[in-house]
Amino acid sequence: MTAVPGAAPVRDEDAFDVERVATWLRENAPGEGGIDGVPEVQQFEGGASNLTYLLRYAGGPASGGRDLILRRPPTGTKAKGAHDMRREHDIQAALAPAFPAVPRMVAFCSDEDLVGSPFYVMERIEGTILRRDVPPELGLDRGAVATLCRTAVDTLVALHDVDVEATGLAGLDRGDGYVRRQVDGWCGRYRRARTDDVGDFEATMAWIEANQPDDLPHVLIHNDFRFDNLVLDPDDPTRIVGVLDWEMATVGDPLMDLGAALAYWVQADDHPAFLAVRRPTRPACSPGPRSCSATPRRAASW
Repeated sequence: MTAVPGAAPVRDEDAFDVERVATWLRENAPGEGGIDGVPEVQQFEGGASNLTYLLRYAGGPASGGRDLILRRPPTGTKAKGAHDMRREHDIQAALAPAFPAVPRMVAFCSDEDLVGSPFYVMERIEGTILRRDVPPELGLDRGAVATLCRTAVDTLVALHDVDVEATGLAGLDRGDGYVRRQVDGWCGRYRRARTDDVGDFEATMAWIEANQPDDLPHVLIHNDFRFDNLVLDPDDPTRIVGVLDWEMATVGDPLMDLGAALAYWVQADDHPAFLAVRRPTRPACSPGPRSCSATPRRAASW
């Protein structure tokens, strides 16, 4: 198989019967072309949640074939309501007509007998996913990185502008009190998970509880909007052609998306300690005219 950055042989504990899945897919996605035979399968490394696999048919697009993506939950005990493949599939399927950056869904399987859990299959969006550093071969100078950052913000705004009622996703809205539910939920989870070797942060939580903003009109929010969930156009890496990982998407306060994105944001003039622990991709430019980097693990294509 031609190398796909970020993809590797499937780990033994995450393997499944590829022939059975290929047969099921042909039977349940009859309108799909290019899925004859048995695909080559690799697993995308990294990630802390659902498992993601590349299904490469007939050598992939470069050989006249095609690539699909299979998503399934991790094995083992899972929190109630987490890793809901049906929900993640249905949100993207409903959103696609209004938000073209969402991957196209191909099929959903609720039969846990095939791979040990529900799963869904979608089209692979070709492009670059930033990890720890911007690959030099992308040729992004300071101005191009600034354009990419503006494009990311514009993409988030476009998501928040989606007519939730028209997409049929209004049922995700639990009504007034979204901010209160988030504050109570996250503070409660911290208190329950806290161990004696970390601070109680009660003063911080008291401040947050006392300074909650009023609810804004609810919109569709991604809830994990960051650069390593964005796919960059292979021909113009300042354009975003895909938004991935909709597991936590819901209808709520748009400031949640903004706050989450800013929590990941790192720039060159931040404190060295903050720069040292940067996690996913946040493009950053130093004061120099061409010194640009981004912040997570590695460049990958999906």
